[in-house]
Amino acid sequence: MYTIQQLQTMKENQTFDRKSIRIEPKALATPLVAFANADGGTLAIGIKDNGEIEGIKGHEAKINEFLRVGYDFCKPTIKVEFETTDCIDSEGKDNQVLLIKVHQSQNVHTNQADEVFYRVGDKSKKLSFEERLQLMYDKGDRFYEDAPVKTATLDDIDMDKVSDYAKLIGYSKSPLELLTAGKKFITKTDNGYDISGGAILLFGKNPQHYVPRARLRFIKYQGVIEKTGTRMNVIKDTIFEGTILEMLQKSLDFVGTQIKEFTKLGNDGKFHTKSEYPEFVWKEIIVNAVCHRDYSIKGTDIQIKMFDDKLVVESPGTLPGLVRLDNMRNIHFSRNPKIAGFLKDHTYVKEFGEGIDRMFIEMEEMGLPAPKYEKVAFMTKVIVKNSAETYEPINEPINEPINELINLSDTEQTIMNAITRNPKISKPKISKEYSISEATVKRTIDTLKKRGLIKRIGSNKGGYWKIVKK
Repeated sequence: MYTIQQLQTMKENQTFDRKSIRIEPKALATPLVAFANADGGTLAIGIKDNGEIEGIKGHEAKINEFLRVGYDFCKPTIKVEFETTDCIDSEGKDNQVLLIKVHQSQNVHTNQADEVFYRVGDKSKKLSFEERLQLMYDKGDRFYEDAPVKTATLDDIDMDKVSDYAKLIGYSKSPLELLTAGKKFITKTDNGYDISGGAILLFGKNPQHYVPRARLRFIKYQGVIEKTGTRMNVIKDTIFEGTILEMLQKSLDFVGTQIKEFTKLGNDGKFHTKSEYPEFVWKEIIVNAVCHRDYSIKGTDIQIKMFDDKLVVESPGTLPGLVRLDNMRNIHFSRNPKIAGFLKDHTYVKEFGEGIDRMFIEMEEMGLPAPKYEKVAFMTKVIVKNSAETYEPINEPINEPINELINLSDTEQTIMNAITRNPKISKPKISKEYSISEATVKRTIDTLKKRGLIKRIGSNKGGYWKIVKK
């Protein structure tokens, strides 16, 4: 797996950590939980942080305790793989280092104190209640679409829409029974009914009353980059609201009118019309955004951005479950299974898991670059190009790329990305758009300035933020 020299010298990171043999077994639960909750990783036991090799010989009883940490101090159990690597310790004696391999988990794990940790860079970060809840949504331990919506009542549900859905799927009982016993969108209680988020989003009379940013926004730009301020180049800005089905139908119909088509005379003497994007592709990225967005994120909406050379869809929420940028063509996970099932019944979602792979195939057949997926703070972005040219930056290249900076907390990462996207953004606007308290925004910006990662150019009112390259 790794050589001894690598284990001594490689930098601790998202998937690698060193621990002294002197660590207590109970304390080892923290990095195990953090790795399992994030991307998995490897623990090297018997090497200090400075690379000095202590080894594990003479500590056999403790090693046995280490191998039981995943069972004794983690909930649910974390199963690990382990192996030993021969080495020469700091005293010049033959010794061994223990390597513990932790796999990425579909579950949310806690330590014995019911604390949740998540690996961020080279640290095991303890999650707050809100962050823990978010992780549960992301991993499918809990679904936002099943959570009750406070103050919502049965009067908020449009029973005609439920009836239409019942007819579509051939459900013969009453609409109320479909919502309760059938699909379990609502739950009978002593005081009435608990109305779920999924029920509001799919059948609500006014879904945006309870989830204001559960909407789609189409923005068309002139040119190939997004400009701001006095150079703003927006030429069309349209918002679509309503239930998920209504938003999807209206947005797909509208975007279809904006897709360019080109007609030319073929070698067969006939005129042929070609769209700038395969129809399946541009529809699929919009459907996926609606189907898999994180509706628990209240601060922003799905944005469909059209440039001269590309179509970009930005959806709130990171990649869910075990899905990662390098496996998304093979791994399928639904953050909102009831919404996904509803859209499948309406034929917007095809066979689960086939859409992304088909997108890559159709883009290749049309001679276009493969779809490009990116993670930006708490957003997932997909870019499709309408020519075989290389990808151009979506935003103005004012600041250095955010991925050149290291060791950032989640909040620091979010604020750095906000500044990268809009160097003139104000602290109140960061607070509003990213759902971070103003006090936290101010404290985090002060920290970033002290670390020399950003600096203010000009006045507080008329200036802008500059990211300092590290």
